[in-house]
Amino acid sequence: MSTIALLDRPAASSVRHLRAVNHPATVDATATPEPAQAARTLPAGTSPRGFALYVGIDEAKAAASGVSLGVLVEALRRTLGELAPDAETYATVALAPVGSGGRDVDVVRLALHEPSAIARTKQEEPEDEDRAAGGVVVDISRKRVLIDGDSAAFTFKEFELLQYLVLREGRTIERTELVSSLWQATDDDAPGERTIDVHVRRLRAKLGRYEDIVRTVRGVGYRFDRHADVVIRYGHGTPSPDRF
Repeated sequence: MSTIALLDRPAASSVRHLRAVNHPATVDATATPEPAQAARTLPAGTSPRGFALYVGIDEAKAAASGVSLGVLVEALRRTLGELAPDAETYATVALAPVGSGGRDVDVVRLALHEPSAIARTKQEEPEDEDRAAGGVVVDISRKRVLIDGDSAAFTFKEFELLQYLVLREGRTIERTELVSSLWQATDDDAPGERTIDVHVRRLRAKLGRYEDIVRTVRGVGYRFDRHADVVIRYGHGTPSPDRF
């Protein structure tokens, strides 16, 4: 799966086609609902608040069906809006390293860190492998950075900053985007467009001789450039940075 351009507005004909598939017959609002299935045993003190529907399909397969991922999301939202107008929705695209094997839906569940999928596949990497590694290892799954085999003392925010750039490899990120994406407006330590440079300098200082992997694009912002000394470990799934 790859990063995709989203939020393209579906053509009216495409939406009509999808809605026709999703609604083959008119729903009779006066009909008696089917008896609900027996509720599963829930942990004490909890109650259902919603659900997640994992859909496994990449851009090529969607295109072969004459749609895009954005069109599918929009159609599902329209359907949900008709059935449950009060429902709140949030959609995100699952990213995975190019060439990831397995079924699409399983890759999606792992990329979005679905607990039961993680539990079935989680395998700890040997510490010896970490210690033997040279260069920089950005371990997304464990939220840590190794420099020449040793764990670097990154703060939570410094790691978030590096991760944000890493997940957008090769793309120049403006200072305003970094601030708005990584800090809330109400945060006491929220930097301005200029003071974000201070955070980047601290990040580079901890990268030491590998500081040039975070490059300054003059007058614009910053960009992550990978080279032979950098390894990115996504673990069992790549966190999704993009929202529909």
